[in-house]
Amino acid sequence: MEYQMLPDLEPMLARLKLRHFRLLTAIADHGSLLKAAEAVAISQPGATKALQEIEHAIGHPLFLRTNRGLRANELGHCVVRYARLIQQDMAHLREDMRGILDGHGGRLAVGTIMGAVPLLTHHLTRLMERNRDIRVELVEDTSANLLALLDDGRIELAICRTSVSARPERYVDRRIWEEELAVVANVAHPLAAGPASLRDLAESTWIVYAANMPMRRYLEQEFQAQELRFPTSLVETTSAFATLALLQRNPDFVALLSTEVANVLSRTQTTTILPVSLPARSEPYYLVRSEGRTLSPIAGRFWRDVLERPGAHVEPSSGRSVGADG
Repeated sequence: MEYQMLPDLEPMLARLKLRHFRLLTAIADHGSLLKAAEAVAISQPGATKALQEIEHAIGHPLFLRTNRGLRANELGHCVVRYARLIQQDMAHLREDMRGILDGHGGRLAVGTIMGAVPLLTHHLTRLMERNRDIRVELVEDTSANLLALLDDGRIELAICRTSVSARPERYVDRRIWEEELAVVANVAHPLAAGPASLRDLAESTWIVYAANMPMRRYLEQEFQAQELRFPTSLVETTSAFATLALLQRNPDFVALLSTEVANVLSRTQTTTILPVSLPARSEPYYLVRSEGRTLSPIAGRFWRDVLERPGAHVEPSSGRSVGADG
């Protein structure tokens, strides 16, 4: 068949059906049109016709025909990935509809940066105590990725920072908390008893965020301000669990974390906050939603609850703090 330039969105929406997306994922899973047809309960001629309809709607072939079956090409991988997301969204739609019909309000999709995980879980716990049958999807990621998820409608709310976006006007944000940072290490770290400084830790292996992220930039600036070379032994991660596992296994490693997260990790009694002074102020956490989008009832309830008692579980801090963000 003849292929063309990528069509506009409206013609694609008019020609692609949900059954097409089911067939696409089945072909990708089985690598065979016959097995895919069996999986979605249609005949092989019906599957052949449906695949032709899909590729005509897209304007390009999606699979390589080989003697071992069908294999997705680069464009095919992209389309199959979104086909899976569409089917997942349909499953979530059914969950939300069932929740509304059952009277318990459906599903909440919310994201957070690592440093705000304790803050978010506090508010989620309060919400679920009053709405016991709701379903929650919690995503932990960087601010930039969470804003992208908001843009795509994958989540409704996020605790993050809009300053990382080139278009912060696309969001409604409300300031809810200012964090502190702490240097965290294994309880067996040589400097656990203190006092300590960044100079004492210059040769340590640091667990840090990736380059150009706010917390990483802050740490680099602090080393520079003290005329110290930034450490070359680094582990980059945004995962609190990975950070904890690394600190537990390596008594000489250190990490820069929000005090909230540091306190949670210290409850394992395997990590401790080192007595290192950090002299800067933080950029606050914000509760964020997309401008112009109506929140679901349960998301609206969560939004109001957080704004009414933004940091009720956090004791006021007298220390100096710095910006920490994923």
